[in-house]
Amino acid sequence: MPSWKLRNAWLPNKRPTVNAAQPSYTRGFLLALAAAALFGVSTPLAKLLLGAIAPGMLAGLLYAGSGCGLLLWIGFRRLTAAPSGEAPLTRRDLPWLAGAVLFGGVLGPLLLMFGLAHTLASTASLLLNMESVLTAVLAWVVFRENVDHRVLLGMLAIVAGGALLSVQQFGLGGPILGALAIVGACLCWAIDNNVTRPISGSDPAQIASIKGIVAGCVNIGIALAAGQHFPAPLTLLAAGALGLAGYGVSLMLFVLALRSLGTARTSAYFSTAPFLGACVALLLFDEHPGLSFWLAGALMALGVWLHVSERHDHAHVHEAMNHNHRHRHDEHHQHDHDFPWDGKEPHTHPHTHEPLEHSHPHYPDLHHRHRHS
Repeated sequence: MPSWKLRNAWLPNKRPTVNAAQPSYTRGFLLALAAAALFGVSTPLAKLLLGAIAPGMLAGLLYAGSGCGLLLWIGFRRLTAAPSGEAPLTRRDLPWLAGAVLFGGVLGPLLLMFGLAHTLASTASLLLNMESVLTAVLAWVVFRENVDHRVLLGMLAIVAGGALLSVQQFGLGGPILGALAIVGACLCWAIDNNVTRPISGSDPAQIASIKGIVAGCVNIGIALAAGQHFPAPLTLLAAGALGLAGYGVSLMLFVLALRSLGTARTSAYFSTAPFLGACVALLLFDEHPGLSFWLAGALMALGVWLHVSERHDHAHVHEAMNHNHRHRHDEHHQHDHDFPWDGKEPHTHPHTHEPLEHSHPHYPDLHHRHRHS
């Protein structure tokens, strides 16, 4: 056996004893919170721009700024020969990516911009908590991701908060239509979150840049066809910069969190975004929400706490699997290499997981998508 292969081989009596789930969980938790912070602040800031940009055009510029900014980053990375260490997208990823672009990049932003134009910014920010609920429901019912009783109770609390906000805004005109549009945007993003999970092992910058460019072009085209116009150059740059941070970088961090936590739990942590957005909205705008706003906020806070305090531990079986993603040689990656390896970690290459049965705290990440009895 070549010396490099002998050096990389995992010996039976050298199996790692440190559980890799906790560091992965902590990293995913922090990534999801960072993604939430960027997106949460972007919502009230986007409302500031609505005075100078029509809703459809703003939706397009936000995503175009995201896609173009990340494309420049990818180009810079290649020019400097700095490897990303991430697995590239493949042809079999395209259907999932197309679904993410359609629902998350085209329909979702359009509905959100319409909703923002007819809803208080603080209320709109809290209504965005419906995204985590709808994401978890789809992950549980359609994609068979495990959701325990704490996550279910958390969803019910957030739904109750959303319903309370809708009752507060009840009417036959703009307010109720605005609230419904925001809930519709949340449903689109819930679909987006679930169809992004199967490709979360691929390069997040590539995913976010493609999504941003395609969605931005489509939304800008629709806006121009509807008679809307580009804003002044400085306003256009402001929209692009906001989109890069609130949509592009935020999406990259969200995809990375999906690897460690799965769809429902990542969205639960991400649901802290509306609270930050609501606080920023109260500072930026002369809004005076009533008692129902604070009651709804308390219900949603309870729901988020139930989500983030959930723990999951049981004996489970890993079936044999082949895939490609950035990884370290931890408890779940005990494979040899058929190529010279310099020993650096993390690293990326196609690899095979042998069947494995064990027990430890875990979440529905890339390697724990098993069914539960």
